Amino acid sequence: MALPNTKQKAYLQLHLAVFLFGFTAILGKLITLEQTALVWNRLWIAVVGLVFIPGVLQGIRSIKKTNFFIFMGIGVLVALHWLTFYGSIKVGNSASVTLSCLATTSLFTSILEPLITKSKFKWIELLLGLLVIVGIYFLSGVGEAYYWAIVIGIISAFLASLFSTLNKKYITGQNTLSVSTIELGAGFVFITICYPLLQSLFPQPQWIPTGDDWWWLIVLGLLCTSLAFALALDALKVISAFISNLSINLEPVYGILLAIWILNEDAQLNIYFYMGTSIILLAVLLHPILTRIQNRKSKAQNS
Repeated sequence: MALPNTKQKAYLQLHLAVFLFGFTAILGKLITLEQTALVWNRLWIAVVGLVFIPGVLQGIRSIKKTNFFIFMGIGVLVALHWLTFYGSIKVGNSASVTLSCLATTSLFTSILEPLITKSKFKWIELLLGLLVIVGIYFLSGVGEAYYWAIVIGIISAFLASLFSTLNKKYITGQNTLSVSTIELGAGFVFITICYPLLQSLFPQPQWIPTGDDWWWLIVLGLLCTSLAFALALDALKVISAFISNLSINLEPVYGILLAIWILNEDAQLNIYFYMGTSIILLAVLLHPILTRIQNRKSKAQNS
């Protein structure tokens, strides 16, 4: 049994990881590079950070060839998720709106997970997903200037749900950090290969960072990606998956609060934003709680 101080350390690690994840949207707005160049640089920096973690390269060599290519494909989805995530921030010039859209990931997961993993369909998740739609309805009242940001943000949430569900299906028995290195590396290669197409569709005036962008990208790639993921994984050795999921669901909350505090985005947003965001976050936080209650009732009926 873990000692109390070990469990306390795990809680601190997990919440530090979630706090760092919450910073990604803030950094996306601070970095002057456009979304494609931003993601391209984030990917190679994150991969470099992961490669130096002990056991990562050895874990990559032990992965079967079939799974290796599957994880590479998932890595392309990760890259597309980040491209749309930061694209939403750049289009709407608002980290808060994008983070609110990201919270709709649970809605898509409630539909995709039973289809992909062949797991049992959960009515609770669908009902909470409908509550999320109500939140999106209110969120759309922020104004026409944010409409495209909302659309792109919801696409980003769908991609996040898709790659997370696929990871859940194939991650069993694998070295998580090694898989992350493969996926992030594949995302980097994908953007590099598609450079001519991406450059024609979304012209990037600059690909190589300059000035403060270097510092922000290093923080984003190493602290908010490599370190945050390692901290979250290590915490899972001690605390339950329920507590972990509940904590990670707080990422949009942390991110929005940070955007209001650091970027003063509260001055740009109206009451519809706060109403919509509150409904979406309520659905996100209720999900693990209601799921656990339902599981307890099922166990009681079967005992």
